[in-house]
Amino acid sequence: MQQAPQQGPPIDLKNTTAIKNFDGGFVFQQGVVLRTVSKFVMGTDEDALLPIPVFYDPSTKKILKSSVPKELRAELADELID
Repeated sequence: MQQAPQQGPPIDLKNTTAIKNFDGGFVFQQGVVLRTVSKFVMGTDEDALLPIPVFYDPSTKKILKSSVPKELRAELADELID
C-alpha cells in the first residue's frame, strides 16, 4: 500500500515549543465548537451545522485560544486561555 505524500515542510520537533495547560501539564482534549450556517448560505432546505475542531484544557474546560479561528475569538473570549 502506498503512503500519502507528506504535505508541508518537514518539522523537527526539537524546534517546537510545548504548550502547557492550567495545571502545568501537557495534555489537552479535542472538542468541537458548533455553528449554525443558514440554509440560504448553504443553498439547502435546512440550516446546517458547522463543526469547528478546537483543543481545550480538560481541568478548566477553557479552550486553547490558538485553536480557535480568529473570527470567533472575540465572541468566545470568556472561554479562552492563552
